[in-house]
Amino acid sequence: MLEESTMSPPVANAAASDEYLHDAYSSAVMAAFEAASPFVVHITALKGGRGGMGSGFVCASDGLILTNSHVVSGASQLGVSLADGQQASARVLGDDPHTDIAVIRTDQPLNAPPATFADSKALKPGQLAIAIGNPLGFEQTVTAGIISATGRTLRAETGRMIDDVIQTDAALNPGNSGGPLVNAKAKVIGVNTAVIRGAQGICFAVSSNTALDVLSQVMRYGRVRRAAIGIEAANTVIPRHIARAAGIEQTSGVRVMAVTRDGPAEKADIKAGDLLIALDDVPVAGMDDLMRLLNHERTRQDVKITVLRRGERRDRYVFTVERR
Repeated sequence: MLEESTMSPPVANAAASDEYLHDAYSSAVMAAFEAASPFVVHITALKGGRGGMGSGFVCASDGLILTNSHVVSGASQLGVSLADGQQASARVLGDDPHTDIAVIRTDQPLNAPPATFADSKALKPGQLAIAIGNPLGFEQTVTAGIISATGRTLRAETGRMIDDVIQTDAALNPGNSGGPLVNAKAKVIGVNTAVIRGAQGICFAVSSNTALDVLSQVMRYGRVRRAAIGIEAANTVIPRHIARAAGIEQTSGVRVMAVTRDGPAEKADIKAGDLLIALDDVPVAGMDDLMRLLNHERTRQDVKITVLRRGERRDRYVFTVERR
């Protein structure tokens, strides 16, 4: 009898523990959905006579909304609807296909609380991730999972790399695009953007910090600003003997194929044939690196460009222009 009585409590405790964990997880997801769903919108877009749909979320109650570029780009007519049934037409304020983020505004104030944002740089794999949107036309759908990885890169439809992308296993489907990925406190950590077709549980969201950067630039300049130095270039391999002679370890760089007449690079004595290997002492291993470094913070600024010319390392200072 003694042996039987000592064995039974752990079993009961385990069952109680499982029930508690299940309830805690469910409660976290339900609370986040209840807090976030009022600021999630369903977007309809008319493009070339054909209708499309996606999701978005309210950033300001005067009708400012963040979504994906591919949801609204090229649309002749936009409409949004909220969970409470409110509907409004909208227009594009700013569109940045390089990050797949767009900012739209409705023609009237919305009865919705604005979303709050978390710092995506503080995210850790394993944290709860909750996606809310309108997949396949089913409005106000919630899926949950974890952050599988941070700091991923994803190639946009323009060919440019999107940096600081969040990977999650929260299920996404067509129509989820542009909706928020939130944490357990219902704060936005990302903008849902892509699914790898044929894969299971691999989905991506543009980080909240990237989305906020696009939003701030659109509100300030009406567009996203990026720097340019006036060159045509291509990725190239650096032969080992040249790298050794120049005292560098990288195995690839960017070959300057042509320079814009009277452009920044030409004025700084950068020539076709030069091998660009660094910008402001940050190694440049290819075009993706160069495009990432030529961001809005370097627009109309002096930058140091390091090149190899006939194997000799040279520094050139270029005053950038805004990319058009």
